[in-house]
Amino acid sequence: MIDELYSARILKLAANLPHSGRLAAPEGTGERVAKLCGSRAIVDVTLDDAGRVETFAQDVKACALGQAAAGVLGEAVIGATLDEMVAARDAMSAMLKAGGEGPTGRFEGLRALKQVADYPARHASTMVAIEAALDAVREAQGRALARKTPDTRTSLAGAA
Repeated sequence: MIDELYSARILKLAANLPHSGRLAAPEGTGERVAKLCGSRAIVDVTLDDAGRVETFAQDVKACALGQAAAGVLGEAVIGATLDEMVAARDAMSAMLKAGGEGPTGRFEGLRALKQVADYPARHASTMVAIEAALDAVREAQGRALARKTPDTRTSLAGAA
């Protein structure tokens, strides 16, 4: 059984971690830790004017399954929208917990982790990278919105 879980495909994905490291000036950063095993992902992003991921970096310290998921994420995330990433996360969660088929489109590669569904203790480590990426994109969007929103507060300075 364990040989099925750690297939050659999973190990190959785990060994290839695109965009490894950190960005010098991220617009958003997300960090997630799987409490059971300690797998951790820190993700930095910048967004383009349309809100798509423009640059991406990830610092992932996880088991082979978490590394494999991060590898797929790193291969597919440039150009992704928040909606695409949420759909991928939701489909991934459904695949692991409810027998779903898994993500489609740019994140379809996450289906390689379908056999993790049989190992609930491994679900959280498999999800840390995509959850951290979602947090990073949401933070970047929030900062972009704050820059665009004019400050309409009035000053009380000089009021008698």
